Amino acid sequence: MKFLLVFDFDHTIIDENSDTWIVKCAPERKLPNGLRNSYQPGHWTEYMGRVFVYLGDNGVKEDEMKRTMTTIPFTAGMIDLLGFIGENKELFDCIIVSDSNTVFIDWILKAADFHKVFDEVFTNPAAFSSTGYLTVQHFHAHHCAKCPKNLCKRKVLKEFLDKQLERGVSYTQTVYIGDGGNDLCPVMFLKKNDIAMPRQGYTLEKKISQLAQSLSPVQCSVLVWSSAIDIMSYLKLLIKE
Repeated sequence: MKFLLVFDFDHTIIDENSDTWIVKCAPERKLPNGLRNSYQPGHWTEYMGRVFVYLGDNGVKEDEMKRTMTTIPFTAGMIDLLGFIGENKELFDCIIVSDSNTVFIDWILKAADFHKVFDEVFTNPAAFSSTGYLTVQHFHAHHCAKCPKNLCKRKVLKEFLDKQLERGVSYTQTVYIGDGGNDLCPVMFLKKNDIAMPRQGYTLEKKISQLAQSLSPVQCSVLVWSSAIDIMSYLKLLIKE
C-alpha cells in the first residue's frame, strides 16, 4: 500500500510565487515597465529569462538571489505536513510538478531541510552561466492546447506513473495538491479513486467548481484545503484505513 503525493510549488508549498519574489533583488525592488509589460500569455519562461538578464545586468549575484529566495514563507501548516510525510516515507512517494525552476526550488527545500521528502522534482531547468547570469529553459515540449508551452503537468504525471509501473510500483491512490489554473489539466487525468486537493479561494478550486456546474465534473474526489494541516488530517485518515 503506497500513496503518491503530487505537489505544485508556488502558492502551494510556499505561500508566494517564487518568480515574482525574485524581483525583490531588482533595483528599487521593481522591474521597468517595458520589461513588466513584455509578458505574453503562455510564455512565462521566456519572460522570466528576460527578468534574469535584467537582474544580471544590474549586478545581482547568485548569493544575493539565494538569500532573498530562502526568506519566502511556507504556506500555513506546510512545515508540519512535510515533516509528517518525511516521517512516513515508507507509505508516501512524493513529487513536485512546478512551473518554477530547479535553482529556486532546490535552494528553498535545502534551506529548510525538506529536499529528502521529495523523490523527484519536475520543473524548468535553470543554471547560472559562466558570466553569473541565471538562465532558465523549458521543461519539455508537448501538444496540449490547455497548458503553457513549456509544461503540461498531465504529461509529467502520466509519464511518471507509467515509469513507476514499469518498475513494479503502483499506487493505491494519487493525491494532487495545487492551486493554479495549470493544475487543472493533471487533475482531469486523475481516476475515480484519486483525490484532488485545490487550495481554497485559488484558481484551481474555481475551475473545478465551474466544471461541476457545467455538468462535466472531474472524475476524482475533491477536498479543498486552506491550511496544510487539512491535508495532513486527510493523510492520517488514509494511513489508518
